[in-house]
Amino acid sequence: MLLMFLARLPMTAMGVTMTLYVVNDLGRGYGAAGLVGAATTLGSAIGAPLVGRYVDRYGLRPVVAICGVASSTFWISAPHLPYEALLAVSLPAGVLSVPAGTLARLVLTALVPLEQRRAAYSLDTIFVEASFMIGPSAGIMAITQLPAVYALTGIGVCFALSATLIYRLNPPIRSEADTEVVTGERPSVRSWLTGRLVMAMFIAAGALFCLVGMELAALATLRASGDIAWSGLLITFMCVASVLGGAIHGAVRRSLSQGTLMLLLAVLTLPVGLIDHPWWLLAIVLFPSNVLCAPTLAASTETVSAAAPARVRGEAMGLLDAASRIGLAVGSPIIGFVIDHSSPGWGFAASALGALAIASVGLFWRRSRTPAQVPALTSS
Repeated sequence: MLLMFLARLPMTAMGVTMTLYVVNDLGRGYGAAGLVGAATTLGSAIGAPLVGRYVDRYGLRPVVAICGVASSTFWISAPHLPYEALLAVSLPAGVLSVPAGTLARLVLTALVPLEQRRAAYSLDTIFVEASFMIGPSAGIMAITQLPAVYALTGIGVCFALSATLIYRLNPPIRSEADTEVVTGERPSVRSWLTGRLVMAMFIAAGALFCLVGMELAALATLRASGDIAWSGLLITFMCVASVLGGAIHGAVRRSLSQGTLMLLLAVLTLPVGLIDHPWWLLAIVLFPSNVLCAPTLAASTETVSAAAPARVRGEAMGLLDAASRIGLAVGSPIIGFVIDHSSPGWGFAASALGALAIASVGLFWRRSRTPAQVPALTSS
């Protein structure tokens, strides 16, 4: 977990670092910076299931070696490229990014007994929250206080170091019991991508849509009320609430399902815009919905881990990563559009309603599948 926490730090710092680099050092607008970020996100969404598939087939080390070299090369060369070249290589760099999230889930599934996985996934989600509390701030500090070449090269070096450590440690991605059932021909996608798994992907995408929209609406609310100086403290407070929720989710013997947690997340987010100032009151009303953040993400991992056969678990976890990133990528522009054409308060409502709409697509998909169309899962 500590190793994957370190591997995620440069990933959480790279978005804001690249944005500030394109705007400040290359003299481009935020739209141009957004194109680079969108290309990287799209690439990572495309690459996550493909990389997971190759982890299933060839093991951890070859994939980590290739992705580590690709990620570190991109970031070390980025400050020496013109904008057009930087934009062109952003997509393939995203495809070959180090799959820290997928690997963390696979390793935990292999090392932790079934009855303790909820606690393990919850703790992993807490580490994710911690990385988002540290990474972006460190990236902003580096790109604003140091020459851009040092800041971007530093991210590349971090990717190289984390990939090297993962390669050397070579943690298991399958338990001994799973190893006994992964021999033979790989099952077709139609045989294991059931309605339950597809619904879990849509729920995860909806949850991330809600979370990124909630954060964007909160920042817009603070800006409108003149309290933008408190934004860092508010975001930290939201992360702390999520960590608390993750600890509770991991400690209880029986928790709510992924769908129920996401529904509560959306319902509690819906009315937040009715109380938008002062900043400390906004923080209080945001607390309940953020308590459900980490539990919802942990439950998504738990659902996919239980439903996917061991032979294809890497690809399934990659699909979960892709769904989450698509939710993040789609949420920002849609909620931003709503805020621009209405008010920050409506951003919270749009986040909740959009999340429910995305999750409803998954529910409709599952109910529309007949047993003949989706074969039953065999036990892994």
